Amino acid sequence: MGGLKEELLKAIWHAFTALDLDRSGKVSKSQLKVLSHNLCTVLNVPHDPVALEEHFRDDDEGPVSNQGYMPYLNKFILEKVQGNFDKVEFNRMCWTLCFKKNLTKSPLFISDEDAFKVWVIFNFLSEDKYPLVIVPEEIEYLLKKLTEAMGAGSHQEQFEHNKNSLGANQGLSAWELIELIGSGQFSKGMDRQTVSMAVNEVFNELILDVLKQGYMLKKGHRRKNWTERWFVLKPNIISYYASEDLKDKKGDIVLDENCFVESLPDKDGKKCLFLIKCLDKSFEISASDKKKKQEWIQAIQTTVSLLRVGSPPPHKEARQKRKELRQKRQAEEEELERQMKELQIANENKQEELETVRKQLEEAAARAAVEEKKRLQTQMELQDRFSLELAREKMVRQQMEEQVAQKSSELKQYLQRVCELEEMYKELQEALEDEKQARQDEETVRKLQARLLEEESAKRADLEKWHLQQQQTILMTEAEKQELETQRIIKEQALQVAMQQLEQLELERKQALDQYEGVKKKLELAANKTKSWKDKVAHHEGLIRLIEPGSKNPHLITNWGPAAFTQAELEQREKSWKGKKATSE
Repeated sequence: MGGLKEELLKAIWHAFTALDLDRSGKVSKSQLKVLSHNLCTVLNVPHDPVALEEHFRDDDEGPVSNQGYMPYLNKFILEKVQGNFDKVEFNRMCWTLCFKKNLTKSPLFISDEDAFKVWVIFNFLSEDKYPLVIVPEEIEYLLKKLTEAMGAGSHQEQFEHNKNSLGANQGLSAWELIELIGSGQFSKGMDRQTVSMAVNEVFNELILDVLKQGYMLKKGHRRKNWTERWFVLKPNIISYYASEDLKDKKGDIVLDENCFVESLPDKDGKKCLFLIKCLDKSFEISASDKKKKQEWIQAIQTTVSLLRVGSPPPHKEARQKRKELRQKRQAEEEELERQMKELQIANENKQEELETVRKQLEEAAARAAVEEKKRLQTQMELQDRFSLELAREKMVRQQMEEQVAQKSSELKQYLQRVCELEEMYKELQEALEDEKQARQDEETVRKLQARLLEEESAKRADLEKWHLQQQQTILMTEAEKQELETQRIIKEQALQVAMQQLEQLELERKQALDQYEGVKKKLELAANKTKSWKDKVAHHEGLIRLIEPGSKNPHLITNWGPAAFTQAELEQREKSWKGKKATSE
């Protein structure tokens, strides 16, 4: 709830400062009443019109400052916010109050809608300090996201130039950021539509928490038909629409820690299938290709994993890590600066001690000169005393030299410590350079991913073209099929006529066959009668012989004279006799 409150306060701060026309830090109560009523409306909070007057009843006259309005804002509005409101509508209300006052009249390369989205992104990436500014590191992050979305290269040189002009610890306000992006300096060679699409893509990711979106086929639960839908994945829900304009919403897939996604084999002519299984319902989805399928499965699994551990979306977690890294780096720099100050103070103290020792030595030398003069004057009288004083003076000088040597040793250790701190500072600089190189490597990987996405888009366009050609071929095939069907019907009619003729011929054939059978029976009857008659003749062949036409072959001679049969008939009869004989035996 604390993070939501901070995000709301940033937009409200812009609205409050816009109502402060004379920049005195105060706004009239009538304007605050209107602002409070609008805030309650867009945040779905019950509005109490009397609460503002009761809260400031001791100060009925004069405007109210930002600090004076904050207790009322926290107690009667922000503490009652439940999160069931439209963030875009809330930001648009605050934007309406402040953009006309702050935007310059010079024409921008981006539209008012894109400027509004940049303003909302600024509130998301800005520091939690007022007046609100966005630090150079977050500006670089935003510009890289925009250039990646536009498919352009990194404008590192332009950013470094602007970063140097801004200063190391300084940032940009919301309106300066809008002018920077709207000037077209980081989108040279790109048209307005490309820039608008890039701003919209970054806005969807950072503000609307859109983790992934795209077209896929969904199987219906009732009619079991496949329909193309535009899917939008968010941290706890997958919404699907009729098209990517998001106007006709068809349904939601609510995600929780119990959901899981698994790959399915190809079936029913559909490829690249996967299943999203929830507690009460399952959804079969078909991606356009294997790469898209794997990307969606990975994205949904990552989202469910984040829900299980209660982690925020990746871009919010990355923003928090960048903020913590900046705070840690700032603390290290402050600690290093404090240590340097301590070393400088210690060095100054050592210098003062050395100066004191030097003065003591000079004073001792002056005293020694005076004593020497006195000793010369009283040389003869105080010879013994001079010897004692000289020995004592030597001892004092030796002690002084030992102190000086000791101080010199301490100074050398101090200088060595300074060198160690300088080496530590160099190591910190190298660590920062390594981090910068790692970011450049990450940018290179992101470029490669963008190029792969472009190639995948080209392949998808080729597949769609091939699909269209297939549809045309199917239509031509259907026409040919209809023509063949017409020819088949004509041939069937001709076949029916031929079948009728065939049946007539079959009937005539049967009649002819019946006639043939009748004639055949008559012939068989006649043959039987002839055979019977021949048998009788054969039985009495010695008494009678048939009168047959004469043969030109030589006649056979029997016991009774010339034979009445030919050689062939004789052979036939011999075979008949042999057969009968074999049968009788």
